[in-house]
Parts: sequence; C-alpha cells; structure tokens
Amino acid sequence: MDGLRKALAEENPLQIVGTINAYTALLAKRAGFRAIYLSGAGVANASYGLPDLGMTNLNNVIEDVSRITYACDLPLLVDIDTGWGSAFNISRAIKSLIKAGAAGAHMEDQVGVKRCGHRPKKEIVDANEMCDRIKAAIDAKTDKNFVLMARTDALAIEGLEQTIERIHRYIEAGAEMIFFEGATNISEFKAVTKACNVPVLANITEFGLTPLCTLDELKQAGVQLVLYPLSAFRAMSAAAVKVYETIRTTGTQQSVIANMQTRDQLYDVLNYHQFEQKLDDLFAQGKMK
Repeated sequence: MDGLRKALAEENPLQIVGTINAYTALLAKRAGFRAIYLSGAGVANASYGLPDLGMTNLNNVIEDVSRITYACDLPLLVDIDTGWGSAFNISRAIKSLIKAGAAGAHMEDQVGVKRCGHRPKKEIVDANEMCDRIKAAIDAKTDKNFVLMARTDALAIEGLEQTIERIHRYIEAGAEMIFFEGATNISEFKAVTKACNVPVLANITEFGLTPLCTLDELKQAGVQLVLYPLSAFRAMSAAAVKVYETIRTTGTQQSVIANMQTRDQLYDVLNYHQFEQKLDDLFAQGKMK
C-alpha cells in the first residue's frame, strides 16, 4: 500500500489541497497535509492564463506534474479532464502520469468539449462511453498503487438516482474511487457514500454549487476524501491584485509589507542556506586543490 491509499489509511477523511506549482506543494507539506492535488483549472489558469474549458493537453499537465513531484514527495492526485481522446490517448496519459510520479488521477464523464463542473450547460457522455474510458485507464496502469478515480458530473443533468446508477457502473468497470461533483447539500453525499463500496471524494471548492461543508460534516456523511482544489490559488491571486494595485497607486509597497512572506521565510522553505553551504564547501575544496 502506497501513495493515496497509504495517506487515506493514515487520515480519514483525507484532506487534499490544490497546489498549482512546486512551491505551493512545499508549503502544503509544511502545513501538515498528507496529499496534494493538481487541478486542470489550476494548470489552465495559472500556467497558461486560460479558462478551464479543455484547452490544455497532456503535455501541459505532465510538465506541471513533473515539477511538483520533483520538489515534493507527497502523493499527487491529478485532474486529467476527459482523458484527452480515444482509448489510446487515455492509455498514454495514465502511463505518462505514472512515469512523472503522480499517485493517481481522476477522469470525468463530460464530453470532450468540457466545462467547469460548477458551471451550467455541461454535457456528459453516456455511461457506456465512460466505462470504456475507465477500462482503458485501468488497463494502462503500470503501477498497482496508482489510483484511478472516476468523476461524474451527472447530478446536475440526470439527477441523484441516475447518478448513483452511473457510479455503480463505473465501479464495475474498474474505478477505484469516486469523485462526486456538483453536490448541492450534505444529504446527496450521504446517499452516494451509502451506495458505494469505494471511497468517495467531495469537492469543496469555493464560489460553486457545493456548500462549504466542514470536515466533521463530511465525515458523518461517509465521505473519505475532501478536496480543496484552488483555495490557496484564489487567496494568492487576491493578494497579488492588492499588491499590484498598491504599488501602482501609491508608488511604494510599504503598506503591504506586513502581508508578504519574508526573504528568510522563503529561504527556510527552500532550504536555501543548505544549498549555499554546499556551494561554499565545493569552492573551498577547489581552492585546496
């Protein structure tokens, strides 16, 4: 047992926080989290300045995955949208993620031209097509510890009963965990976890359809994984806007210094002084020769 399953065994419900890059992954680890997440929206928004409308591809995501896993050893769950195409594309995505060090991925049942899960006018494929996607992903696994999570966006389109029927089919097809998207109340989580024999993830994203349920509420509802996909990114972005506007309007950053991470704090996270000492040691050895 390793990766996400190990983290879930150690902490249930398992809190998973979004990390848009390697540095935020390091911050999440220092805060005590046992698992981290790379959002498709995070890749699109933060790395490419694009909306979350399926405009990024496998290579874009793998680049960010590789950066994060190089810097941080926490298990990383990755959003792969709809898998980027046919069974062969899905297979390539899973194999590439494993090689890049990801611990798991979630794949959704939206159509290829996808939308944010908390926006209107979503469209989903039929259950048969999603099951084929899942089978292709499971067949591509080269690491038994890698977790394939099936995300369903069906609730807003088909209702709860049919969504649960879909979930049963996804589990039969091989899904190892379920990402239940777009819940509007705690009772919907309860209904899904009661019907499932695999762990269920709740996406507690801000400003969306799902209420900001507490960890205790979700635990009581049977949820085993709780995701906060872009919380830090939103806070970082708001802080950046404030700093930019302050500098632009006042001509100085003095009034916002108290809100900034210090140079010493940055260096502490990065173990800067250890690297610097290594340089000093290497140069000293060179002089001795």
